[in-house]
Amino acid sequence: MKGSWRYTLLPSEVEDTLSAEEGEEEEETAPAPASAPVPEAPVEPQLTEASQLSLHLPPRLTSHSWSLVFCTWRDGFSLRNLYRQMEHHNGPALLVLRDQDGQMFGAYSSSAIRCSKGFYGTGETFLFSFSPELKVFKWTGSNTFFVKGDLDSLMMGSSSGQFGLWVDGDLYHGGSHPCATFNNEVLARREHFCIQELEAWALS
Repeated sequence: MKGSWRYTLLPSEVEDTLSAEEGEEEEETAPAPASAPVPEAPVEPQLTEASQLSLHLPPRLTSHSWSLVFCTWRDGFSLRNLYRQMEHHNGPALLVLRDQDGQMFGAYSSSAIRCSKGFYGTGETFLFSFSPELKVFKWTGSNTFFVKGDLDSLMMGSSSGQFGLWVDGDLYHGGSHPCATFNNEVLARREHFCIQELEAWALS
């Protein structure tokens, strides 16, 4: 389904699954002793429509791979944790969100996501939305309000007190409004939304 998270089994997990199935066939007559169920290891999600997004990244980055630095299912719903996970990454970052309506959207930041006293970043920063087709909103040149992060919120793009994209410190509530920085539409189906999943990616 377009606009949804895509999961794939890692090679080691496929081998474990096959081995388990073969073991079941050989031991059909001998019931296994009762034991507590082993929790399944989470499978790393993959960016949806990553090939489309790559067309809008700076040309120098197209040959680089991305690594998942932060995700809410693994690291919890905490902006502080996101900053902490990003501390060792100085390069560009990709933020991808899915809201309660299943809508996917996010932002590319030319700099690592971090706590700051003011706005930072460059004109390479942009917002995007899958609605359901990819829409990219690039810098207009009107202002330089690219990215600003504090302990209570993370903001991207601004004008007249409104933000192109913002999320709160609990990574639960967020909002999106048209702003002069990117001349963007509302990225979600509504201006205020609840976050179901959030991922932050950095160059490997």
